[in-house]
Amino acid sequence: MSLVDKIKSLCKEKKITIAELERKTGISNGQIRKWDNTTPGINKLQAVADYFDVSVDYLLGRTDVKRYTEPETIAAHHDGEDWTEEELEELERFKEFVRSKRKGG
Repeated sequence: MSLVDKIKSLCKEKKITIAELERKTGISNGQIRKWDNTTPGINKLQAVADYFDVSVDYLLGRTDVKRYTEPETIAAHHDGEDWTEEELEELERFKEFVRSKRKGG
């Protein structure tokens, strides 16, 4: 799949047009469609990757993994006792909070 085809697919998933993507990322009108025959600047490619929350490698077809994620780890000392259901739920809420902050939310 070409770079432009991959971007078209991501646009379809997000229910936006390529023109909307160009406006939202500050890319000149009609430029993305030309990327099959020209090489985009890294800043433009990164803007598209950031918009879709995917890696540049994914856009370039170097990987099928849309986004690299850090392994989730929670280290806590709990004096060897089992976690209660309430404590586990609180940990899940905290993990969601951290994820939202990493995404800029």
